[in-house]
Amino acid sequence: MKDVYLLSGFLGSGKTSLLTNLISQFKNEGIKPAVIMNELGKLAFDSRAVEEGIPLKEMLEGCICCTGSEKMEAQLQMLLAGEDFDVLLIETTGAAHPVEALDSVFSPIFANQLNIKGIITVADCKRWLERDKLSPRTRMLFLEQIKHAHLIVANKVDLLTDDEIATVSMELQGINGDAPIIQASNSKISIKALANLEATFHEKEVKEAAIGKQLSLSSRLHTFNGPIDQEAFEDWVRGLPDSVYRMKGYVPLKGHKYPYLFQYAYGMIQWLPEYMKMEPQLVIIGEQINKLEIIGDSVND
Repeated sequence: MKDVYLLSGFLGSGKTSLLTNLISQFKNEGIKPAVIMNELGKLAFDSRAVEEGIPLKEMLEGCICCTGSEKMEAQLQMLLAGEDFDVLLIETTGAAHPVEALDSVFSPIFANQLNIKGIITVADCKRWLERDKLSPRTRMLFLEQIKHAHLIVANKVDLLTDDEIATVSMELQGINGDAPIIQASNSKISIKALANLEATFHEKEVKEAAIGKQLSLSSRLHTFNGPIDQEAFEDWVRGLPDSVYRMKGYVPLKGHKYPYLFQYAYGMIQWLPEYMKMEPQLVIIGEQINKLEIIGDSVND
């Protein structure tokens, strides 16, 4: 299983600097990294920062979080099938919402091959102090990227006074009290800081996680033991808390030969027929989902 880190953060925050820093450290530890970079423009300027010999896939002219979701799935499939690597670093565009970015990484086809370690959000401290100058929509995205992070890199502290650093740290902690905050210049952090991150729950981990790990945004991979009633499943979905943001996977339904492709977002349900035998697995993305009771009581705890 490949470990995956998503690098989030506003435009110009220092994500590419963090990427090159992490690549260097992983290589020094004998860990082979691969990279997916998402850029909004037609030219891949940031990808020039990735040295030769590192498996690299680029996504241009489209945000990973919306129209780029299918492209992301294709890039991941190519990497998993054709490249030798140990860890995957995904640098999202500054316009990507963390929930959407996490969603785009998961396809039920290869969810059991990926282990999302966490979202690392790079926060530009100088811009944070001047966030009132941003448009309301942009400021909200900035806040969301911090709120859903598993690790926050408070970057560019060399540009601040000691009092400003203390203010930024306190305010970031107030938005996301679960994520550790690392103060940095030029996005320089140690990969040792990533060791305890874990944002994906697999079946065998759920019972332990329900007691021990209290993550905000996380994902869970559920495997069905047998066919379930479609109406009962939809009733279960309608009763889910608002903290469940996304679900997608192949659900085995009674009376049907093959599992149906199921997708859920913003309270909307979609079913699509499949014409081959797919693994009956469901990816769930949200907050505190490790405690979620799955319909049919079919979790193999």
